[in-house]
Amino acid sequence: QVQLVESGGGLVQAGGSLRLSCAASARTFSFYVMGWFRQAPGKEREFVAAIIGSGGSTNYADSVKGRFTISRDNYKNTVVLQMNSLKPEDTAVYYCNARLGKDYWGQGTQVTVSS
Repeated sequence: QVQLVESGGGLVQAGGSLRLSCAASARTFSFYVMGWFRQAPGKEREFVAAIIGSGGSTNYADSVKGRFTISRDNYKNTVVLQMNSLKPEDTAVYYCNARLGKDYWGQGTQVTVSS
């Protein structure tokens, strides 16, 4: 069982930055692919970014490429999403995800970008 706790959401103006963190309880954290997803009101949850266990490979949704950066610290069992040049369309609840055969989810953190 893996527990994920997100932090760092909030309200920011367009063009601003936010840093989301996710703390994981997994003993074998480095084995997990870690990712971030988001869900805007009235929309389905969508993929944002992911990073493999070693941290050597990342993947991003086209909508956030060049603006968001995902990273992880396998000693601290954390994954971070640095979000720059935020747009109003980035407004959503952001969820941390851990995947190793099955998916684990955090409770989500609200990100609101005002125009």
